[in-house]
Amino acid sequence: MQYLHSMIRVKDLDKTLHFFCELLGLVELNRYDSEKGRFTLVFLSAPEDIELAEQRKAPLLELTYNWDNTEDYDGGRNFGHLAYRVENIYTLCQALMDGGVDILRPPRDGHMAFVKSPDGISIELLQAGESLAAQEPWLSMENKGSW
Repeated sequence: MQYLHSMIRVKDLDKTLHFFCELLGLVELNRYDSEKGRFTLVFLSAPEDIELAEQRKAPLLELTYNWDNTEDYDGGRNFGHLAYRVENIYTLCQALMDGGVDILRPPRDGHMAFVKSPDGISIELLQAGESLAAQEPWLSMENKGSW
């Protein structure tokens, strides 16, 4: 397993980038705008992690800006998730289920799943390399709750 990123939701992307980049000294490595999804993702790296982050796409801080958001993020709602790259998403999800963990977003695509820690922290699991071929029981498993 390999640590990838932490995600936080931001209300004002410019103010947040000013804080993290200009004041704190992080560096913007990548930006993704989704017109269809109406969001922007910005990935930041600590200066001493840039080379590693460019090679592995980790460790990073992901800022998620939802264009049409009117919600005030409070009570930890602004914290999104921790992300880990895993060797075999199906094997890990099965082990988690066997351990009593609900798979909230099953890896139907052979690539991504979400679970929550006992404290309610969302954990994103991403398949290392290419997505695995779709297979049951994951393919027909429904989402549960929120992540």
